[in-house]
Amino acid sequence: MVPDLNALSAFVLVAQEKSFRAAADRLGVTRSAVSQTIRKLEEALSLRLVERTTRSVRLTEAGERLYADVVPAIADVGAALTATEALRGRPGGQLRLAVSSIAESFLSGPVLAAFAEAFPDIQLDITVTDEEFDIVAEGYDAGVRLGEVIAQDMVAVPVFGPERQLAVCAPSYLARAGAPAHPRELSAHRCIGWRPAPYTAPYRWEFGEGGLEFSVDVEPEITTNDMQLMIRLAVAGAGISFGMEETFRPALRRGELVALLEDYCPYFPGFFLYYPSRRLMAPKLRALVDHLAVQRRRGTAA
Repeated sequence: MVPDLNALSAFVLVAQEKSFRAAADRLGVTRSAVSQTIRKLEEALSLRLVERTTRSVRLTEAGERLYADVVPAIADVGAALTATEALRGRPGGQLRLAVSSIAESFLSGPVLAAFAEAFPDIQLDITVTDEEFDIVAEGYDAGVRLGEVIAQDMVAVPVFGPERQLAVCAPSYLARAGAPAHPRELSAHRCIGWRPAPYTAPYRWEFGEGGLEFSVDVEPEITTNDMQLMIRLAVAGAGISFGMEETFRPALRRGELVALLEDYCPYFPGFFLYYPSRRLMAPKLRALVDHLAVQRRRGTAA
């Protein structure tokens, strides 16, 4: 017996949600219906795929293997069906994106607002996260991150142009403490650091000199996982902070922050939209790729 696509789809949702009830909610059916579907799938394969307890659901070794193999195949089938349906009209459906919190040019609003207006039949579902995970396994269509951290088996297209990281501080702090002449002098200053999530290392302060990159061991007096709090603290004169230039650009333009050590802050390839290398691309994703190409040519992020 060959399991049907609905059974495999239900299995994928159970694996992703680690819950029969949550999978049932997403499918719009009862928990018992999902449980029965998984049981029939296991009987058809003569393998136990899911270990169930009163408190948790986890995949067996066979379940893990099936999940890894099935997710890309289901995605391809979905893309093929969507492509066929798109022949009747405009691209539509839910487009799930995982976007780095520091991708300011993408998250600032105008780019996404223009896309939503141009493609009203596409529902954007955007998760802002700095966690590293397999976007395919987690059910996302694409992600936006810095190019250096994207897996090599992904297709990556630039969101906009090159970016750079800057050290910044408020004019009040500069008047009080003076400006460092070299990044290594930062250890003598009060610093405000950023980390993507609790229990993770603070974002590294990386610079360039003579074509070579180097990092500075900074021990921030204040560290936060809230980018806006970091900016507000810097504007308030709490110390020197470091991050993507585009993150600080509004405060720099208003004169609330000033740039430091610019000679040691080289440009590098910026953020990329990345997605699996599949033979078929869903029209909704193709629409976003084409939209970003148009926005990039217009220089929306400038």
